[in-house]
Amino acid sequence: MGIYEELVERGLIAQVTDEEGIKKMVNEGKATFYIGFDPTADSLHVGHFMALCLMKRLQQAGNKPVALVGGGTGMIGDPSGRTDLRKMMTVETIQHNCDCFRKQMERFIHFGNDKSDAIMVNNADWLLNLNYIEFLRDIGVHFSVNKMLAARCYENRMEQGLTFFEFNYMLMQAYDFYRLFQDYGCNMQFGGDDQWSNMLAGTELIRKKLGKDAHAMTITLLLNSEGKKMGKTASGAVWLDPEKTSPYEFYQYWRNINDADVLKCLKMLTFLPLEQIKSMESWEGAELNKAKEILAHELTELVHGKEEADKAEAAAKAVFSGASSENMPTYNLTDADMNGEDADLISVLVNTGLCSSRGDARRNVEQGGVSVADVKVTDSKAVIKKAELEADGVIIKRGKKNFVKVVL
Repeated sequence: MGIYEELVERGLIAQVTDEEGIKKMVNEGKATFYIGFDPTADSLHVGHFMALCLMKRLQQAGNKPVALVGGGTGMIGDPSGRTDLRKMMTVETIQHNCDCFRKQMERFIHFGNDKSDAIMVNNADWLLNLNYIEFLRDIGVHFSVNKMLAARCYENRMEQGLTFFEFNYMLMQAYDFYRLFQDYGCNMQFGGDDQWSNMLAGTELIRKKLGKDAHAMTITLLLNSEGKKMGKTASGAVWLDPEKTSPYEFYQYWRNINDADVLKCLKMLTFLPLEQIKSMESWEGAELNKAKEILAHELTELVHGKEEADKAEAAAKAVFSGASSENMPTYNLTDADMNGEDADLISVLVNTGLCSSRGDARRNVEQGGVSVADVKVTDSKAVIKKAELEADGVIIKRGKKNFVKVVL
């Protein structure tokens, strides 16, 4: 089985411009492909995870990855799927975020000077110094406004009012592909399925300007069984940075996914052989929980390394067995949590991320969904006594699967 056929069987491919051409190119290791990452935060998140895994798979098959960070496009922000305007960032913040991305990408792809080694490119190198009039005459003349307005990437913003500021994003992304094609021999672009319109704009620009063919392929969006994007928790996004989402929290996210999503995630995100994953299709009950543990460990190891994955797994099992809580995620109390000598339970639930807001915390407490040191608490005005915290800390649970050790 070639790498292209494996990607199809794993359910990773959504749309392609030329299936036979792309199949031949990637199976023979002749693709120089790029995936763009706009630096909207100082960490990549689960939404980027599948793209990173795809880069790793294709590089292992001999293809060359180009990681394009959007130091230029990040000055505007991608309107795709948005109902509001993205917050504008300073040049310094954008550069810092780009630097953070490379460190995380190095866990997935190998950077270097060999034929299939990855390179990182920043589109600020060509976008920030563009002459606006020259750009319009050279690039803008190839774009139909009627066609752009019908593009899927703008549809949500059209309801609220698409700014001309954001409207330029498609031209900039198309120009990225054009420059990468010329400067680095980049003949393919990969991206999320919501990027299809922007990607086609790039292939068309290359054809119109250079008379040559370039290819595009979109990756299936990572949706759960309810059709919602995966990678969100009560406290926000699931990040790849261990300082923003601990290895334990990352492990728990995958350990707690719905039963209906386990096999799909194993196929799309892990590097386990397809034969091994297919053998799990008949698993139920305790066996399905084992499949979730395999998924959580594999993905945590990919992002954080085997040692951290082992610790996270041990910590998760310890909570249910009453064993040591040494590797459990820990929250250090702050002044914002305290009410005199005691810790305010509602504040702790919110600040630890166990609940998304004070209202959410009160509901969970009053409905019997919270326990402190294995004792259910239903009083929303409850506090945790200082004396309880002075030894090894107190374990707080929300539901059966979310917990944290709180210490002074």
